[in-house]
Amino acid sequence: MLALGLVLNTLGIGLFCWAVFALAVYALPFFVGLSVAMLAFRNGAGVFGALLIGIASGALTLGAGQVAVAASRSLTLRVAIATAFALPAAIAGYHVVFALSQIGVPSLAWREAFACGGAVCIGGTAWTRLIVFAETRPLESGGLVENAPEPVLTAAAHER
Repeated sequence: MLALGLVLNTLGIGLFCWAVFALAVYALPFFVGLSVAMLAFRNGAGVFGALLIGIASGALTLGAGQVAVAASRSLTLRVAIATAFALPAAIAGYHVVFALSQIGVPSLAWREAFACGGAVCIGGTAWTRLIVFAETRPLESGGLVENAPEPVLTAAAHER
């Protein structure tokens, strides 16, 4: 029975860690959606209305961030948007790893060290998952694109 408990605890913690990494990019949209839903509820939207407004604002935040990163030509803007998504994920990652480390780490210094490492890893995961939407573009100089793709049909093919 003890071995089964250890195996199931390990699988449960592993599943929880996988969920934290998989959901890291949604920390900012969740925060925005929750804040807007609470604001709407306080202003008389009701439970159902606040829920709909919160879900819509969270989805809009996620969609706008992904589209802005994908469509932006500026590397600085991409990094700024990805950082805005990564910071709440890093804060959430810090608290999750700190809470999980209380299970088996008695020293506060080691729990803080693990929590800081977890914040970096989970924030980096959120940053990477958002930056994936950015396509690489060829370098431009003076309005001309270097290494531009050749047209499929050349002038010689049109003359035949």
